Parts: sequence; C-alpha cells; structure tokens
Amino acid sequence: MKKIIFATGNQGKMEEIRDILGDLGVEILSMKEAGIQVDIIEDGKTFEENALIKASAIAKEVQEDNVVVLADDSGLEVDYLNKEPGIYSARYMGEDTSYNIKNQNIIQRLEGIEKEQRTARFVCAIAAVFPNGETCVTVGTIEGYIGWEPAGENGFGYDPIFYVEEYNCSTAQLPMEVKNQLSHRGKALRSMKEKLIKKEK
Repeated sequence: MKKIIFATGNQGKMEEIRDILGDLGVEILSMKEAGIQVDIIEDGKTFEENALIKASAIAKEVQEDNVVVLADDSGLEVDYLNKEPGIYSARYMGEDTSYNIKNQNIIQRLEGIEKEQRTARFVCAIAAVFPNGETCVTVGTIEGYIGWEPAGENGFGYDPIFYVEEYNCSTAQLPMEVKNQLSHRGKALRSMKEKLIKKEK
C-alpha cells in the first residue's frame, strides 16, 4: 500500500484521520486532493452499507496501483427519537441546513425530557476497498446523551449537543487528543488501522 484515499472533503475529518493513521507511513489524501469527483447515491440501509457504497464508488475512479480506498458513514442516533437522525445525519432537515439549526431542532424535540431518556450514540462505520477488490468494514461507537444546550468549539456537526457522562461536557468541549481516543471515528479508524497493518504483513 503506497497511498490511502479517504472518501471525504471534510477537513475536520481529514485532521482526525491523519492524526490516527499518520504513522502508517503512506500518503493520505482526501478524494478532493486526489482529484476525484463523483456523485454517490447513498441508498444503503445501514452505516456499514453506505460506507461500502462510497468506498467502492471511489475505488472505481482510482487510476493508480496499490491504493487503498477508505470511506466512512457516521451519524447520531437519539434513542428517544427512534434513533433519528441515524444514517440521514448529514442530510437531516436538508443537506444545506446548518448544524446550528439541526442541533437546535433536536434539543427542541427533547424539551422536557429527563436525562435518562436523552441517551444517544455516535456510530461510525469505515469501509476499505483493497487493490485486489477485497473489502472490509470496522465500526466504532461512543455512548452519551443529548445536552440541553450546545457547548464547545472543538468539534463539528452534532458534537456541541452530544455530552459524555465521564467528562460531563460535550464532545466539542473535549481536547482533540481526548476526543480522538473516545470518538466513534477514532475507534473505527484504530480498528481499521490494525486491519491495514495485518494486510501489509
């Protein structure tokens, strides 16, 4: 493996990815940096299916040998809201709706709901497509609850409303190194890293 292309254009995500996979000693590019532009229809029913759909679509566009394509699908599941927004997290309330609005909407829908019933989790599935066409998927989760107001500047997306019991703050208030240790994406990436290392042996 000489290169990893990650199917995202999200800079926040790319920082986290490089932070965790950086010591693999290979070039890590976003699809944008790799010059790949493709419209992907994510019509899977689970995070795992959508991650595989994305990774497979990008892999078809890769012109070089020995490149591993990774893609993730992640989102927030709020138990009281029947696990919404779930796989629609990025497209919740419309693709161009700001997360400030999405976050406020979720808080409003939980108005008057006790903490015990505000349980939620972030889920991340990461799919890999290897040069020989083989695929694998890893999944990571972090359990928490929806807070009563957004807080913190260190995260993106739903981080400001997702609170972690252990630290009594939102994931957007955690220092980056702590967040990477705890986060759903961090866990899924570390599992994927183990698989990539095994593949190279």
